[in-house]
Amino acid sequence: MIDIHQHIDLLRLLASRLERLSVDSHWARRASGLRGNIIKIIELADAGEPISPKRLDLLIETAFDILRRAAEDIPDLEMLFKEK
Repeated sequence: MIDIHQHIDLLRLLASRLERLSVDSHWARRASGLRGNIIKIIELADAGEPISPKRLDLLIETAFDILRRAAEDIPDLEMLFKEK
């Protein structure tokens, strides 16, 4: 059985991480829109509204995907120092 509260807690964490993406990242704009959707869902859950588990799963999956892709864009400092 899906624990909605754990999913909501995870969404809070993911929203925080999405907010920290550099504005220089081309993923920042997508992250901002997703973060807005996550915050809306959190507010609905806090108000006691029923939330579809599928919607929660999709938001979580998408947030992790954007964070992973943004992390891949971060240059490898070790490789940069080796080139110098």
